[in-house]
Amino acid sequence: MAKKAATEKKAQPKNKESESIEAIPSVLPVLPLRDNVIYPYMIFPVLVGRETSIKAANYALDNSKYIFLAAQKKASIEEPTRDDIFTEGTIAKIIQILKLPNGLLKILVDGIIQGKIVSFTKNKNFFEANIEVIIPIKEDAKEQNALIRQMTALFKEYVKINRNIPQEAVSAYDNFDEPDRKLFYAAANINQSLEVKQSILQKFTLKEQLYEIIKILHSEIDILKVEKEIESKVQENIGKAQRKFIIQEQIRILQEELGDEEEIAPDLIKLKEKIDKAKLPAEVKEKAEEEFTKLRKTPPSSPESTVIRNYLDWIVDIPWSKRSKDNLDIDNAKSILDEDHYGLEKPKDRILEHIAVLNLVKNMKGQDRKSVV
Repeated sequence: MAKKAATEKKAQPKNKESESIEAIPSVLPVLPLRDNVIYPYMIFPVLVGRETSIKAANYALDNSKYIFLAAQKKASIEEPTRDDIFTEGTIAKIIQILKLPNGLLKILVDGIIQGKIVSFTKNKNFFEANIEVIIPIKEDAKEQNALIRQMTALFKEYVKINRNIPQEAVSAYDNFDEPDRKLFYAAANINQSLEVKQSILQKFTLKEQLYEIIKILHSEIDILKVEKEIESKVQENIGKAQRKFIIQEQIRILQEELGDEEEIAPDLIKLKEKIDKAKLPAEVKEKAEEEFTKLRKTPPSSPESTVIRNYLDWIVDIPWSKRSKDNLDIDNAKSILDEDHYGLEKPKDRILEHIAVLNLVKNMKGQDRKSVV
């Protein structure tokens, strides 16, 4: 593409031969766009709410209907200045305007051709600038055809693996003949950040733009392939876990229906033997049996299974029926406490006091000395 005056003619976008570049004024109102980049050949609705933007849209509507669309550098800025607007953008024509009850305007714009802000005017009511039209020119046909062919292959692959873009986009793309129209259509359908999409408009020759979009498509395809691999692995793992859980549930239900109490996993059989041999108190054994039955019916992959198993292992490890002979020698107790526990003087003194009392009294308030732990 080459930068030329606004009065120069060209083959018209969208085959609108009646629409000439000569009709585009050299000075146009500027409409800053938030979080959006509009390319030539795009018909796009824009919601206008800022006072300066409403004035710019009304001015364009009352005059030539042409307006320059440029993206804001930061969408968070409520009232952008000239420095907050990209100089590269698209010259568009307002084809429809709708005044909403809340005071906003909804305008339908038709992207005509690429343009660039040369300088802003002194208009204080809204942004207005001298615009330079960027007109495509013919370049090396062989290189251009090769670039278009590569862009086409990449765009079709991108659409194929991107679930957010309908497959009809490829059919629409194939219907276009103009190289720049193919390029801008592909760029408009890439799900990328504003900065990346803006980079297309910051190139001023078709060759540069083709190289840029090919680079973007390569990057996006690589990312989408990695995302697809990750999603496939996650789904595979979830699928395995779900199948395992369903099968285990079916086995459990079948065992309940058949009353089959003998089909127990080997590790659970050992655990049951430990429970039976632990000589548990009656109320503890009743609780252990209840938890064991629950454990049998719980899938091993369930977190609850681990909790129940740890609880039962802890119960059977407690020496319910085993007792050691008490050694209530004060000096021996003090030696053991000092050896095993550094510091903790007050707790150790309290323990020694308790042992001293046990030496003096056979029973403490009716409690058997042997039952003290």
